[in-house]
Amino acid sequence: MRVLQAPTEALPELAQFLEPFHVHFARSEGPAALERYLTGLLTEQPNKNCDTIAQVVPGTSEQRLQGLLTEMVWDEDDLNRQRVRRMLSLPTEGNAVLIFDDTGFAKQGKCSVGVQRQYSGTLGKRGNCQISVNCHYAEKTVAWPVAMRLYLPQQWADDPVRRTKAHVPEEVTFQTKPALALALLDLARELGIPHACVTADADYGDNPNFLDGLDIRKERHVVAVRCDFAVAVERGAAPQRADAVVAAQGKRSWRTIHWREGSKGWLGGHFVAVRCWRVRADGTRRIGWLIGEDSSDEKRRYFWSNFGPHTALAKMVEYAHRRHWVEQYHEEAKGLLGWDQYQGRLWSGFHRHAVSVMLAYSFLVWHEWQQRQERARPGRPRRAFSPSAGPASRVPAGGASPGLRLAPARSGQGVAVA
Repeated sequence: MRVLQAPTEALPELAQFLEPFHVHFARSEGPAALERYLTGLLTEQPNKNCDTIAQVVPGTSEQRLQGLLTEMVWDEDDLNRQRVRRMLSLPTEGNAVLIFDDTGFAKQGKCSVGVQRQYSGTLGKRGNCQISVNCHYAEKTVAWPVAMRLYLPQQWADDPVRRTKAHVPEEVTFQTKPALALALLDLARELGIPHACVTADADYGDNPNFLDGLDIRKERHVVAVRCDFAVAVERGAAPQRADAVVAAQGKRSWRTIHWREGSKGWLGGHFVAVRCWRVRADGTRRIGWLIGEDSSDEKRRYFWSNFGPHTALAKMVEYAHRRHWVEQYHEEAKGLLGWDQYQGRLWSGFHRHAVSVMLAYSFLVWHEWQQRQERARPGRPRRAFSPSAGPASRVPAGGASPGLRLAPARSGQGVAVA
């Protein structure tokens, strides 16, 4: 594959986007290194670590890029907060969902921070990997990452030697993935991110501590649950499995609902909702909706929601299915922006690289939004944004710098911005 070399000077669009973030660096080499690193992440270079980026991006070196991730003085969490505030300045449809999910990074060896043999849904099995928990903001037509945290297994959290070698901060203790998700939710609330509800897959929806945490925070939610999720159809009735309750519903109770238009037409399924009570481990109960879905792949799925009694089923279904946004981000951030290619071993390096990837992704969202304004026509709804959306997101002639392009995604998806 021919690798297009990045321009010597910063792309005007990228330089403009990054200018407000210069305040996080005391010395000028910091912003310069960040711009070169992001330029490298945005190129067609298939391998995106400090060494390979330095080979194709002029005006930098592996040492400078490594220094950006490990030695320079800057607060990646503070920079990320500023990024989120800037993304919140985009016009909003007012019905965003916060999505929580985790993803795995296959790793060799035992020294990279947080790595161990553990189950990863990304791998589909147990394997040597790191896992991050992620919070994602998603409207119907635009989405972007909010924040992420590396999951530190208890063996790592309790090992002072490994912690010291990986520079794990003293305040970082063992937390389960659902606990990390709630901490990220608290951060999103602290940043004032407006949202209509929270959604997550069954690894979180089936966790009583996660659901209780959402209830304590008075967060509306629609989360996937497993077939043995315990509910009671009447407040004082004995608990039943979710699959038994859904199976007992008559055919006339089911409705056909479509939630969004995909590349091959509208996506939809058959749904039923039962007003019932979630049974907690201590015996107390919380009222809400058990939702059953029969989808086109002939699988039956289940969701739990604490929305009120008059909430439209179609609304809850549409919220639940926005989870595709975070799955898309995981794929594109890895396949296009090198999220899974960090080769360092340190806690700060892992998170600084992740923040850089989120910043690069946000730049693409921001740039696409600007192009939408130029292409806007009265009466035409906005299409969903994706960095790998192909020709739909191409920039018209004379619009963007010719060097602004992404490699094709590993799954064979298209080019983001050309």
